[in-house]
Amino acid sequence: MPNGWELSTFDNAGIIVTDGDRGKEYPKAIDFFEDEYCLFLSAKNVTKQGFLFEDNQFITKAKHRKLRKGTVNKGDVVLTTRGSVGHFALYDDSVGFKCMRINSGMVTLNSSNASVESDYFYTVCRSYLVSNQIEAVAFGSAQPQLTVKLIKNLKLPVPPLPEQRKIAQILSTWDRGIATTEKLIEASKQQKKALMQQLLTGKKRLVDPETGKAFEGEWEEVKLGDAVYRPICYGVLKPGEHTEGGIPLLRIQDLKSNDINIDQMIRITEELHQEFKRTILREGDLVMSIVGTLGKVLRVPKELDGANITRAFAVIGISKNDALFVKQYLSSDYIQEWLLNTATGNAQKVLNVAAIKKLTISMPSLNEQQKIASVLTAADKDIELFEAKLTHLKQEKKALMQQLLTGKRRVKVAETEAA
Repeated sequence: MPNGWELSTFDNAGIIVTDGDRGKEYPKAIDFFEDEYCLFLSAKNVTKQGFLFEDNQFITKAKHRKLRKGTVNKGDVVLTTRGSVGHFALYDDSVGFKCMRINSGMVTLNSSNASVESDYFYTVCRSYLVSNQIEAVAFGSAQPQLTVKLIKNLKLPVPPLPEQRKIAQILSTWDRGIATTEKLIEASKQQKKALMQQLLTGKKRLVDPETGKAFEGEWEEVKLGDAVYRPICYGVLKPGEHTEGGIPLLRIQDLKSNDINIDQMIRITEELHQEFKRTILREGDLVMSIVGTLGKVLRVPKELDGANITRAFAVIGISKNDALFVKQYLSSDYIQEWLLNTATGNAQKVLNVAAIKKLTISMPSLNEQQKIASVLTAADKDIELFEAKLTHLKQEKKALMQQLLTGKRRVKVAETEAA
């Protein structure tokens, strides 16, 4: 530890750990309401990113008063202790609920009388310093758990209070940048979704650059199986071992958000590749995931021309139409919902190739297809840029956090603040 710093346990630092009420008054299913006096937190409300209030349950004032422990106070940190352990969320002024309670799989952490400042404490809780400890001590393979005793013995660095405040202030600036970028991503996705609803249904017609007027004409209903230059097929059933220098094989785990992780792909023998020559990929083809992860559609890049796919994909070679338009159409909410409803199987959902062939697409003229695809692809690029920025911000914050929370990089504190 740097000079003036201490390595302390939560308990020795004065953190009060309180678990929820587990008595006879603990709420049952009939005690929950969609809107009532007190929010009763569930695991869905406490995520790796903090609180999430999309799916809420409430209890009445009468039930709230019958429970002894488990009320969350302003400034408390909530920690999940069962199942998805190690998720932290801070109850600050940004949370709009006046009354909150934890369930039996959570604890509250109160630092109001501790030797650590609340914002600094929350920062440390969400850092690798604490997450690594939780990962090491959580027990139970089927359902990991954290006991109050284990939580009290978690360790954290305790610099002087002025340094704590400065560290928290610096890292909160990065948090704001990350939060802003996340909002931009979400807003961009919603804008693109609205564009898709208008452009892919013909409700909004773009301007034809050749005439300077909006595109006209009826759209044609085409079955996907009739819009391809070769049959829609799934790929290799049993890839076998990786073959050094062999043919690249696309698997589900090679998918990134809107791209393919080419470096991680395994390779198969030339013999197996030829056995499944029906699914040899060509640049510009579309591939759709049809097992487990359903309906993910990607365009085959130049680097994968001549590669192959596993059984988890179907190859769709579009002819006489714009492949990027078809990609956007297949990615629309309406089609994605149709694919999910069409899938069969219980443990693992599977899309039948025969069903995919019968899928109907509304096709405008080729020029209008290309124009629509251009607009929607540009929207995708904007989202990808924001996502790349978000990844960069998170990496930079993580590196800075590692330096600040270990004292390898010391912060400057004004003399008046240090005094």
